[in-house]
Order: sequence, then structure tokens, then C-alpha cells
Amino acid sequence: MRLISIPANPVPEGVTTGMLKTADGVNLRFARWEPPPGRKGTVCLIQGRAEFIEKYFETVRELRARGFAVATFDWRGQGLSDRALDDPRKGHVGDFSEFELDLEVFMKEVVLPDCPPPLFAIGHSMGAGVMIRIARQARRWFDRIVLSAPMIELAGIRRLGLVKATAKVMRLAGFGTSYVPGGDGSFLASGPYIGNPLTSDPVRHARTRAVLEAEPALGIGSPTIAWADAAYRVINEFAEANYPGKIRQPLMLVAAGRDDIVSTAAIEDFAIRLRAGSHLIVAGARHELMMEQDRYRVQFWAAFDAFVPGTPLY
Repeated sequence: MRLISIPANPVPEGVTTGMLKTADGVNLRFARWEPPPGRKGTVCLIQGRAEFIEKYFETVRELRARGFAVATFDWRGQGLSDRALDDPRKGHVGDFSEFELDLEVFMKEVVLPDCPPPLFAIGHSMGAGVMIRIARQARRWFDRIVLSAPMIELAGIRRLGLVKATAKVMRLAGFGTSYVPGGDGSFLASGPYIGNPLTSDPVRHARTRAVLEAEPALGIGSPTIAWADAAYRVINEFAEANYPGKIRQPLMLVAAGRDDIVSTAAIEDFAIRLRAGSHLIVAGARHELMMEQDRYRVQFWAAFDAFVPGTPLY
């Protein structure tokens, strides 16, 4: 299975790629990189909604420079993994347990047999939400997990209770595969830099746009009603008062101070109620912390280096 390489975003050397098949028959694209000579340990990159392997090439290089092997995959419904609907631009899933099937086959067929321990993970946004659920289920695949702008609650939605109820009613009424109201097939990451909610770094924003222009099949547009309803059900789980206290997995939550996608306040509240957790708010940063300006990214990596054992000191 190919990776898309462009001059502004070449494929890091030493990659192995392939396809996986989940228990329910979905084909997923994966990639893994060996660690530098003489080093051990693997970091799994768990993507957010509408992301793809190529978006993380810079992050792969930074992790390998720290001595780690790296493994990642495209969730079902995005990147070059199978799409569920005839319209490939619809971001669709029926339930977030489907993402857990994706992660399970990735771990069992790629990471555990072929990637050196100890194992760590970085989960972003939606992917971080999936990782919280995995940690709550006590699946101890990873020694430690870093969560970048985790989807604990969405930001900026007025009358959220009504929105959640409407999504549920529309799904039950048979509109689950329709775009959310106001949504369409345009790629959020391909929009203009000015006013974008993802990053304040114009170069990294342009790089993602260039990758999508080189291979539009990587992108997806707005989510469906079913995706939104599934996400709200997960968010409701996280809002339960005793949910954080039942997680035993060590977590580091890193939030963006100017996040218009997920709620920074909800991340902070969740983090302080964890038994084995730490958190950091990167003031001024937007949602995509690993795609941000270097002055924000350095704070993310400092948190990672302090939290993940074996990271060399610089």
C-alpha cells in the first residue's frame, strides 16, 4: 500500500506499509518505521478525525530522532482505508466501538508482533477520545499515553443538549448517513489559512493542503449524523462524574489554549480528576498541537519528553 510523497512532505525512510482487515471486514492502511540502531521502544500515532498517515511525517521524524520506532494507521472511513458509504467524503461511523476494532487489529497484527517494546501512544482529538475509552477498559497495551487536544467535549456549540438530542432523533429517523446540518464534502484542512481553526502555522497548514491536492482521496468532509450521534454518546460517557477516577492507565493530556474544536476547560476538568494523570495547557495554540508553530510545539514535546520514559534529554 502506497504512501503519498510530495517535495514539501517526503516519506520518512525505512517504512513498511500494508493493509489490515478488521473483524468486521474493513480494510485499513498502516505504516511502521523501525527505531534507530541500538534503540528500543515504539510510539503509536493515533490520528484524529479526517486525518491520514501522511499528515504525520514530520512527527514520525521527530519521534525517530528521539530513538523510537513509530507505527500508525488510517481509521476506517478516512485516509486510504475503506469508506463505509458510496459518498467517500462523508465522515461516517455508527458507533465508536468500531474504532476500537480498528485499534485492536492494528495492535495485534502490526504493533505487538513487529514493534519493539516498551509501547507508548500519542492520540489526537477523536483518536485521543478512543484512547481514553481503551484506557478505561484497562487494555494495558501501552506503558503511557499522551493525549493531544482530546475530544472530551466539543467547543463552541450553543444549546448542546438540544443538539445532541436532535442528532439522536435524526439518526433514529433514518438520516444517519446524511451530512450534519450545514455540512458538505469540502475538506476543512483545505480551506484558507486565514480564519482556520486548526493551526496558526501557515507553512504547516499549506503543507497539509498540498498533500490533499496531490491525493484528494485522502480527505473527508463533514461528519454524518450517525458520526455526530456516536461522538455525543462518547462525550456523555466522559461527563459521568466517576469516569476519570476509574482509569488506571497513566495519561498526559495536552490542551490548546485557543481550541475552537474541543473544549479546553473540559480537558482540564477531566485531567484533574484522573488517578494517574497530568495535564498541560499550551496558551495561544490552536487545535492541532503537532502542526502548530514551533513556539507551541516545543511545549508539547517538552511534556512528551518529561512523561515518556526513555526519551533522551536534550
